Amino acid sequence: MALTDTFVRQVKYSGAPAGDKHTDGQGLYLYVKGSGKYWRLNYRYGGKQKTLALGVYPEVSLAKARKRRETAREHLADGVDPSDAKRVDKLAKAAAAAQTFEAVAEQWLKKTAATRAASTQEKVSTWLEKDVFPYIGRKPISSIGPRDVLAAVQKMEARGAIDSAHRVKQVCGQVFRFAVATGLAERDVTSDLKGALSAIPKGNHAAITEPCQAGALMRSIHSYSGHPYAVAALKLAPLVFVRPGELRSAEWSEIDLDAAEWRVPGSKMKMKVDHLVPLSTQAVEILRELHALTGRGKYVFPSIRTPQRCMSENTLNAALRSMGFSKDDMTAHGFRAMARTILDEVLSERVDLIEHQLAHQVRDPNGRAYNRTAHLPARRAMMQRWADYLDVLRRGADVVELRHA
Repeated sequence: MALTDTFVRQVKYSGAPAGDKHTDGQGLYLYVKGSGKYWRLNYRYGGKQKTLALGVYPEVSLAKARKRRETAREHLADGVDPSDAKRVDKLAKAAAAAQTFEAVAEQWLKKTAATRAASTQEKVSTWLEKDVFPYIGRKPISSIGPRDVLAAVQKMEARGAIDSAHRVKQVCGQVFRFAVATGLAERDVTSDLKGALSAIPKGNHAAITEPCQAGALMRSIHSYSGHPYAVAALKLAPLVFVRPGELRSAEWSEIDLDAAEWRVPGSKMKMKVDHLVPLSTQAVEILRELHALTGRGKYVFPSIRTPQRCMSENTLNAALRSMGFSKDDMTAHGFRAMARTILDEVLSERVDLIEHQLAHQVRDPNGRAYNRTAHLPARRAMMQRWADYLDVLRRGADVVELRHA
């Protein structure tokens, strides 16, 4: 006679040493002992009588036990031993549990590192470690749903990092697609999150482009009393006006202080082309002083937490905020606009030299791109005039205002 839910719930252990067996049919029975109630299935395979454990009541209900019985019977019909199938399934689940989001993301980072600049690799790693791993890093990637990812990136959105939240969502999507390709996940769950985040505010990087304001900025930088690495980076940023990622990931092996040159490899550049930065005497002085602090390591501006990493992408912007410059006043990227505007409209420097030094692609009359050393003597002279002019602004001397149309 088939069992009922009421019977299974109410049946008590009789005290028999061998335990009590209550049959449901087709080999399924409830095995009752003093320690609990257990579902078992008797079956024959390969001419031998076998028993398969189907779980413990009440965690496994009567209905679930019957479903497991039917699954076992399907295995038998296919010529598969249900005990072997259970063992394989258990191993597969254990393997899936070991493939956490963090583990898969680390694999993806290593596999795809060659496709990114070192500064980008560092940025992506930091995003994952700070904004994703604490929330979904330990979960098996196959068990993560769209809402799990959304909860993580919404924390970034809530603190105003909307652009970064969108980019981190894209990174998570790349990790999931890698997991799909390697058989660790069924699909990219981030595809369900379209429109779930606030739109990215449009606008350019804030920058100071008026000479008088630039002078006030330079005075603030030179009186800033933050960490020595940040102080040096802030002083150097307006002198070289490279992209923030290129500055903070600078390595001592790229810099020749005697030749007063910084050769940035193409792997770090936006355009993937090597870039040469002539260093003014002021820039060389800053770097020589910093060399005493960080010269034994890899990075010119190492992280204050570990010398194995470069400075955080937020360091310079955070320093500008602490100096009283809001994100609407000035950003680390804004030093490029400041240099481009004042060099052209105040100092009347050649536009092609400015574009060269901004690492923008400049072509000759025949349409061919110039190489990194083109017009180097003229660019070196321009960079020195720029550094000297910034000193004049900092000291508060008379300045020439922008020419307005």
